[in-house]
Amino acid sequence: MYTNASSTVLLKLETLGLSNRYIYPAFLFGTLTYLFIMFCNLLVLTTIACSAKLHKPMFILLFNLPISDMLGATALFPQMVYSIVTQNRLISLPACVIQALLVHIYGTGNLLTLTAMAYDRYIAICCPLKYNAIMTPHTLVKMIVSIWSINISLIVVLLSLLARLKICRTNVIDLYCNNPSIVKLTCDDTRVNNYYGLFTIFICQVGPLSVMLYTYAQILRTCVMNDQSNARKKAIQTCGSHLVIYLVLEFSAFITLIAHRINIVSPYIRRALGVTILVFPPILDPIIYGLKTKELKTGIKILHLPYTKHICIFTHTHTHTHTDLYTYIPNLHSVKDK
Repeated sequence: MYTNASSTVLLKLETLGLSNRYIYPAFLFGTLTYLFIMFCNLLVLTTIACSAKLHKPMFILLFNLPISDMLGATALFPQMVYSIVTQNRLISLPACVIQALLVHIYGTGNLLTLTAMAYDRYIAICCPLKYNAIMTPHTLVKMIVSIWSINISLIVVLLSLLARLKICRTNVIDLYCNNPSIVKLTCDDTRVNNYYGLFTIFICQVGPLSVMLYTYAQILRTCVMNDQSNARKKAIQTCGSHLVIYLVLEFSAFITLIAHRINIVSPYIRRALGVTILVFPPILDPIIYGLKTKELKTGIKILHLPYTKHICIFTHTHTHTHTDLYTYIPNLHSVKDK
């Protein structure tokens, strides 16, 4: 659909197929899910930022994951909730490209961040004596800068290639905009886009998957050889849950992207997996990678303390001082209350 007054293109996203009786429940569910995702991820961000004890490589790398998750959730839910209420699936081409940009930055950012976190765990478990020498602040800065620079540069180039193509169709075949669905709206030669898309799949998925499988194989090997059964069990449980979440994201993203190029997957399955990518990781990441971590749970409890306690806890840098003040001040409050 083209507007009469300008060359602005209005695209139509795939219908949600909701009957009138399900509009309000779907709106409520979508809104609550989005708020829950934002709350959990902001809680993880705030806790890591406010607690000096969490300023360690593992948690500094983890800090990037909620940022990526919130980008992904924001790419999907506001537009979808709006379209549920208005029963209008139209979206302008610029808005569609912005949505695709956020979606792909989210997906690539998650995969690269989780790979960096796996490397950190690999060094911590398999090379504990070298950990402080390897995971220095300088190394950490280089890792984070690399994650975001590779992520943004790859995706910006990917979507910039769309500018040379002419849009001649208006029906987007997915529930939200992404690069493959926008490419299918054009009538020009898209071989360059397809080749570059396969290149980004290799860089962002095949590469990280190889690193992930190697690091977790080494971690598992080290844990099995560990004589301490409790430490071995804890490490296997933690790394196992991390690996499952990563593989779910990797598998869903890979099938979704390949399904656009090879028509062997049902479009319904492709759309379901496409939504799964943007819903489940942002919900599960702060729980599995964050709220189930002992140090992070302790930091969250500290955030609920009265403001006066925060001053004493966060204005010192030595761990020993933290413990003494935290124990002493509650006694002062209890005396005051009496």
